[in-house]
Amino acid sequence: MNLRHNPLGRGTVRVSELGFGAAAIGNLFTAVSDEQAAQVVAAAWEAGVRYFDTAPHYGLGLSERRLGDALRAMPRDEYVLSTKVGRILEPVTPDGDDLANDLANDLANGFANDLANGFAVPADHRRRWDFSAEGVRRSIEESLTRLGLDRIDLAYLHDPDDHAEQALTEAYPELERLRAEGVIGAIGIGMNQADLPARFVRETDIDAVLLAGRYSLLDQRGLAELLPLAAEHGVGVVVGGVFNSGLLADPKPGATFDYAAAPDELVDRALRLKSICERHGVPLRAAALRFPFGHPAVASVLVGTRSAAEVRDAAAMLNHPVPEGLWTELKERGLLPAEAPTPGEAA
Repeated sequence: MNLRHNPLGRGTVRVSELGFGAAAIGNLFTAVSDEQAAQVVAAAWEAGVRYFDTAPHYGLGLSERRLGDALRAMPRDEYVLSTKVGRILEPVTPDGDDLANDLANDLANGFANDLANGFAVPADHRRRWDFSAEGVRRSIEESLTRLGLDRIDLAYLHDPDDHAEQALTEAYPELERLRAEGVIGAIGIGMNQADLPARFVRETDIDAVLLAGRYSLLDQRGLAELLPLAAEHGVGVVVGGVFNSGLLADPKPGATFDYAAAPDELVDRALRLKSICERHGVPLRAAALRFPFGHPAVASVLVGTRSAAEVRDAAAMLNHPVPEGLWTELKERGLLPAEAPTPGEAA
């Protein structure tokens, strides 16, 4: 299956329009085996995906290790890999010296698993926020070790919501040095809010923004400032969370929105979106995947998948034809803002 490749802003990095989000192979919510992880990455490659995103946060490094293992046999110049900085992984040391009591100490201290952070892995490490220059360099070096690769194409500042000043004054300059050294190819910021990334677009020379959940059929907050700024400054945007954690993939009571139970009014809105899409012969998933590309700053959509079938479905949905009449009706019915650029329009 052919997927287009788009430049990520004004830099030299080009990404496939469908990106592979590797949180699931870090055992997000439920475990997958090493074999399943390898199979889903192979299926993504077969579907034409050439952009792969991971982070130390995902499964306490498990996602990076599995993704590196799966990609190591692939031609290195044919794909783009991104990871993230801001969380240092530190080994957990149980209290006491009695090795026989290690497991008991782990359990007593809540280290038995990492499900509190969303990952079904042993909590043998803890995350420590660190946006210092030293922390950024250490994070990149440790990611390279886990990945087993010699370079990272794109490094994102990961969720610096409560660390904005340190990320701006310490982490970002260190990423610039790493970019100049050729250790990383490009710099980005990845968040599920639009305001702080907009500040980075204004005040730094970042190459990319990973915007999660804030430019979808249900949430267009990225359109107010961030996306126009990105287009103006030549910053590429990767849109994550196009299904808003599940509601736009399969809208029904009990579905999730931003990883919590969706309010009734959002479920109703998603069901209305689905009904109109189906009237135009378009699955809602296809419209959700294609919508962000109406904006000229958007280069790729990032989808988290945990099976080969999910990868193939995402690629098929992205390639599904979406008539312009669908976008027109969604705007006429107040389900999309009139100012939202849609695929096929002059933005």
